Amino acid sequence: MPLSDRRVAASTDPLTVEDSEAPRAAAPAKKKAKADAKPKPVVKTADKLARLGLKSDIDLVLHLPMRYEDETQLTPIGELIPGDIAQTEGVVFDNEIAYRPRRQLLVKIHDDAGDELTLRFLNFYGSQVKQMAIGVRLRVRGDVRGGFFGLEMVHPAVRPVDDGTPLPQALTPVYPSTAGISQAYLRKAIDNAITRVDLPELLPAPIAETHLKPLNVPGLLDAVRTLHHPHADSDESALIDGTHPAWTRIKFEELLAQQLSLKRAHEERRTRAAPAMPRRAPDDDASLVVRLLRALPFALTGAQQRVVAEIAGELTLAHPMQRLLQGDVGSGKTIVAALAAAQAIDAGYQAALMAPTEILAEQHARKLRGWLEPLGVTVAWLAGSLKAKEKRAALEAAALGTAKLIIGTHAIIQDAVEFARLGLVIVDEQHRFGVAQRLALRAKALNAADGKQDFQPHQLMMSATPIPRTLAMTYYADLDVSTIDELPPGRTPILTKVVSDGRRDEIIGRVREAALTGRQVYWVCPLIEESETLQLQTAVETYETLVAALPELRVGLVHGRLAPAEKAAVMDAFSRNEVQLLVATTVIEVGVDVPNASLMVIEHAERFGLAQLHQLRGRVGRGSTASVCVLMYANPLSQTARARLSTMRETTDGFEIARRDLEIRGPGEFLGARQSGEAMLRFASLENDGWLIEPAREAADQMLARFPDAVTRHLARWLGAREHYLKA
Repeated sequence: MPLSDRRVAASTDPLTVEDSEAPRAAAPAKKKAKADAKPKPVVKTADKLARLGLKSDIDLVLHLPMRYEDETQLTPIGELIPGDIAQTEGVVFDNEIAYRPRRQLLVKIHDDAGDELTLRFLNFYGSQVKQMAIGVRLRVRGDVRGGFFGLEMVHPAVRPVDDGTPLPQALTPVYPSTAGISQAYLRKAIDNAITRVDLPELLPAPIAETHLKPLNVPGLLDAVRTLHHPHADSDESALIDGTHPAWTRIKFEELLAQQLSLKRAHEERRTRAAPAMPRRAPDDDASLVVRLLRALPFALTGAQQRVVAEIAGELTLAHPMQRLLQGDVGSGKTIVAALAAAQAIDAGYQAALMAPTEILAEQHARKLRGWLEPLGVTVAWLAGSLKAKEKRAALEAAALGTAKLIIGTHAIIQDAVEFARLGLVIVDEQHRFGVAQRLALRAKALNAADGKQDFQPHQLMMSATPIPRTLAMTYYADLDVSTIDELPPGRTPILTKVVSDGRRDEIIGRVREAALTGRQVYWVCPLIEESETLQLQTAVETYETLVAALPELRVGLVHGRLAPAEKAAVMDAFSRNEVQLLVATTVIEVGVDVPNASLMVIEHAERFGLAQLHQLRGRVGRGSTASVCVLMYANPLSQTARARLSTMRETTDGFEIARRDLEIRGPGEFLGARQSGEAMLRFASLENDGWLIEPAREAADQMLARFPDAVTRHLARWLGAREHYLKA
């Protein structure tokens, strides 16, 4: 039977047998009502294993330990030290169920020297009472602690043994598990799978010689066996922290699989059809791109010109662009997106721009309409808050093709939305959308109103959260990346201050001073209304406090639960300087552009992540006046919160902030929805194993070019069905 087909299904396979260590079913109920009740379905062990992703022998073999227990030595009871984890052995001389202070099983053992140890079980089964009967020799392992009557272990691991039962010669693995699957069962299932599996080397000899030999790592089968059953004299710390050569081999194989999958997805996209959008000549007066550039009241920076050229060149090709445009807060990504849309419109196609929040989408609509509508381009606005008549008009304009650029929130991907000729999809703050949402917008091109399109649109994803290099080389290896690494001239540096909330009155005084000199102020809060679990200053409470403290100012309030029309009205008033102080939640995190705002106060800054703090801070410093961001915190501060606030005070460089953010949070949180919750790297850590990425990338390039069959087998082994998460 092929290895990939050996599923955990056959009734004769030990994997399908019910776990004998699971609690027994309750006795039949006496009352008829309970007797007639529908019994709960029994969850088979195979189903429980499937929840861990263990569906075949190879899955079990690659289910590697998260830690180890040393059961190779026995410590006499008289030498046990409170606070240590130890293993000892003795004969039961007392076994009783006590009821004070609560029901518990107390088992007492003594060793050959006569020293005694109490085993305490607060939750136990009747079978355990019998298992530890008087006269039985037990081998126990657990945390040693000093009890009222001497040394004790609470809920130790217990195993009945004979006098002279040999000790294991290898460390005991502890595996990631789930409810209803015991470690003993997992160990047996994995050991059985190892005996059945043939784990041949899949790396071609030239690849192994060039990339594995310098790493000085064992063969794959030896590495797997070492990790499942390391010898007693193995370097346990190296096994635990992942630096053992056996772990290096596994991590290299996994990183290689990730690189192969992403690079193959990148190459596969080049086989699909996409609309070629030729560039017009720089002196073509009919070109929308040329007319837009001439009409702009500012000149593009060198970095903007570079990325515009990169994107424009790729749009001319007949395969779909999949490009990430990254740039720091305020670097000018919107005009780059506008020029890409203009090139699509010049070629006779529509462009769609999707943003995660209505405030951000509306900001884009306002700015792009100001640039494009004077040039004769119809821009449609599509959001959930639109009135029925306005929505019908926008839908009709998109379907008929009279609207060349459609801007909106996730409302754009609803079933009712059709496009006449969608050629370019732009997704802003792409990490805020799930895989399914981005794919749904891309699919709109294949379901155009005339039903004649048979191509995939070009896709431009934008992010103001720069991607650290290690992530760019791994999770984003399937994308082409353009980076705006230069801010427009005239931007003033932002001074960041970290202050305790004990200085609130002083900060309110600074707000008054700034507003009375003609500047505008943001005051950001983490919550909307009172919470019993988080005693944080809320937006509503802060608004009321500031209105009372600053009667000479007009104060506005905006948060996610406001009706869209109310939200838009407040933001519009702030943009026109009719509101001097805006109290807000993080709905203003991205996209809000008010150059006159030069002071921001962030309440409970310790509760925000680095990326969010950086985005919020980017709402000021957009004009010529010196700007200040005050990070107000409440004590006590955790170590992580201190690290975040220190980073914000030390640098305004989004790339450095992103690097530190990755260190603090790890890739899982940093990536957001890109992998739809799937942990695509189980063993390798980007922080600790980044040095392996480059050799894995080089090996992947060579395998794709020279050994396509080996690529397919390697991906089947390491990713299986999970590969599709890497392609969205």
